[in-house]
Amino acid sequence: MMVMTPEAKVKRKVTDQLKQLGAYYFYPVTGGYGRGGVPDIVGCHRGNFFAFECKAGKNKPTALQEKNLSDISGAGGIACVINEDNMMDIENILKGIETQSEQIEMDFPVQYE
Repeated sequence: MMVMTPEAKVKRKVTDQLKQLGAYYFYPVTGGYGRGGVPDIVGCHRGNFFAFECKAGKNKPTALQEKNLSDISGAGGIACVINEDNMMDIENILKGIETQSEQIEMDFPVQYE
């Protein structure tokens, strides 16, 4: 049995919640042919595009990852860093409700029925 890294544990918690919510998501694989800094998990929930950069411990996103998250947010998507502090808040994040994490900034309209 392979031991999961701390970041893999964060990703697992996120994807477990995305499955429960019925969200479409995937892990982009650039393999040297795509663009760098692409978030770890991207998808769509209730017509809203989202992108999550998963980190563990005190790890922070790189400047390129931050730029991609900012670009996605600027285009109207939900983009944030997910770590142990907010990894159980995926439903609220997708609804646009701020959580206690200081790493989440949402200043865009999210429309729900």
